[in-house]
Amino acid sequence: MSPGRHTWFLLLAAVIALAGCGESDSFSPLQQPPSSSTSGFIDETYLRDRQLDYLRYATQVQQPLSVMNVLAHMERSRVDPAYTVPFSVPVDAWDGSFAKIAALEDTRDFDGLYLLNILLGYRDHPALPAALVLKLEDAFIAFKFWYTEPTPAGMLDNSYYWTENHQLLYHAIEYLAGQQYPDRVFSSDGKTGREHLEHARQLLLRWLDLRARFGFTEWHSNVYYQKDVTPLLTLVEYAADEGIRTRSAMVLDLLLYDMALHTFRGAFGVTHGRSYKKDKNSSLDDDTWGLVKLLFDTTDYPYQGEDPGAALFARAQRYRMPEVILRVARAQTPFVDRERMGINLDEFAPYTEHPVAPYEFSFSDPNDLTVWWGMGAMTAWPVIPLTVQAMSTYNLWHTTNFAPYADLQAFASDLVFAQQLAARSAHFFCSELLREVNTYTYRTADYMLSSAQDYRKGSFGSQYHSWQATLDTNALVFTTHPFRPPVQTTDWNDDPESGGYWTGEASMPRSAQHENVAIHIYAPQYKQHNPAPFDFFHYEPYTHAYFPQDHFDAVLQQGAWTFGSLRDGYVALYSFRPTQWIKYDPTVIATNGMVQPFDLHADGGADNVWIVECGNAPRWGSFAAFRAAIMASNVQVTPLGQGQPGISNGFDVVYDSPSQGRVTFGWEAPFVVSGREIPIAGFARYDDPWSQTEINTRMTQIADAGYGVRMDFEKGARTVFGP
Repeated sequence: MSPGRHTWFLLLAAVIALAGCGESDSFSPLQQPPSSSTSGFIDETYLRDRQLDYLRYATQVQQPLSVMNVLAHMERSRVDPAYTVPFSVPVDAWDGSFAKIAALEDTRDFDGLYLLNILLGYRDHPALPAALVLKLEDAFIAFKFWYTEPTPAGMLDNSYYWTENHQLLYHAIEYLAGQQYPDRVFSSDGKTGREHLEHARQLLLRWLDLRARFGFTEWHSNVYYQKDVTPLLTLVEYAADEGIRTRSAMVLDLLLYDMALHTFRGAFGVTHGRSYKKDKNSSLDDDTWGLVKLLFDTTDYPYQGEDPGAALFARAQRYRMPEVILRVARAQTPFVDRERMGINLDEFAPYTEHPVAPYEFSFSDPNDLTVWWGMGAMTAWPVIPLTVQAMSTYNLWHTTNFAPYADLQAFASDLVFAQQLAARSAHFFCSELLREVNTYTYRTADYMLSSAQDYRKGSFGSQYHSWQATLDTNALVFTTHPFRPPVQTTDWNDDPESGGYWTGEASMPRSAQHENVAIHIYAPQYKQHNPAPFDFFHYEPYTHAYFPQDHFDAVLQQGAWTFGSLRDGYVALYSFRPTQWIKYDPTVIATNGMVQPFDLHADGGADNVWIVECGNAPRWGSFAAFRAAIMASNVQVTPLGQGQPGISNGFDVVYDSPSQGRVTFGWEAPFVVSGREIPIAGFARYDDPWSQTEINTRMTQIADAGYGVRMDFEKGARTVFGP
């Protein structure tokens, strides 16, 4: 899926119109790893049991039209001698996917990767008719792999190639299709499979290198991490090139380590660079749920429907996860994880004729287009000339996404004013930008609290998820500033992807967290209503919290505080502006079966201060004692007035936390806890009990009690070790 892409294009068009322990054991993914966890890998018996557990679940239903369901049935028949696939796949079962691929529709890469796994892994399976195998081959011989390839006459290419996950998917498909048919001529551009393989190999190596150095621009995404897992696993399984296999396995290690750090009772419930209502309001619905359950087994909740990530992991034969990652996922001792991910691009920097890009990148080199577009920087002012150049060169103006603005390409010859305006309007103009982020997560045995620190404060972020307190899979709390009113629908998942009521933030808070305490200051830095052509940008005049009472043992309100408890975990949420519960008629607005109100409004203005403090029974004893300690604390919030008309200057905050002492923070003021200033930026790539790794390095080590994995991307060496 593309990230609210019509918003990007609306913006661009408007502006143009205006103008190491123990013995080391190196492991090649093509070799079967040792079967004992003392080797440093998870126990082989544990893995096979978890895989079969998922396959038994997935094969309870028979859905021949579903590629992933068919794959689960065929894989179960491979590993379970007593099982036979109870159907033959109809020859026309996947004609819809073939038509989508041929029509160059968006998300055809998702379909393509799943079909490719069938072709590479099961083409000789008796449940798969020979005629269907021929259709699979024909689809990939005709596949358009990249936007630079010619589009067939009379067609529009509506594919979305550019976000981080889509880039990897297209590169993996091209690489493996080229490898499978090296001497065939591909009809998309007349090149041989061998030529496509080499083209994709260079792109893959760069993509993998960027993840090693800077992590994931779609940080902690409980949607798109699944879309990274599936091509990475497919490459580890089927790539013949050892360098590609090993580097793919190492990036998969990094991604799973990220998930292990931020998983609590099966919930990947942290700040996210990209997420939607359908994924974040219940962890049971997020796209990583089945994968987390299969690998970490930290929840009693069942699998939830079809899951491509879990399905491909259930059939993985060559990748085996390092034991240290499982140990991190199951750790019970409280810990802090600080991370920095992404590439820092200052969208607010004053316009200059020749802006200097960070690191070794360029704002003018077409080879770096995917770096900038991959982080949603299409409309950041330094990137606008390159964006317009690419749109004109590859006729993107005339695709479905760009067609309404095709007449505006005449303005592409003079973009200086557009760049200057973009720099002045970056608070909403760069609504998709995923630049460098510093995230902070504190996890205990009873709760997890996570925040994106001081990230694009006051700016619109159409799919950001700024912070979350998690007590269980459904018992979670977060705030947002809504971009739109709630959708009147009985479909719980219906919320616009380009900024909604629950999806994204109309303005990001300035956030800071220390262990179990966080302060989130909202102050939109653009006006609530804007004149044309920027009238798309508006927001609701309040902030609100998601606090699903049905999923807590108890929820109580006292003064400005709302309290929740579940088992031995407690959460307290303060709002400077008075709050009220909003009741919804489930026949008009979906409630997902919840009976009690879950939407806590703070009316009176879009600028507000929310404070969250978490606690537990080991620290406080009873829930009543926790509440009493919070209520005895002092909170002082000082509004700082207005700067520009209609623009709040935010607040200064003093909070005497019963657990952390005096905490002070402000819209411009530093974050100070018990007299000590706490850094909220400039983090290392990893800073936690298991890894201390700097940003922009090609060497990462994760270790715990003699278990570990060492990843050297420079040499392409993955070393897994045990005690």
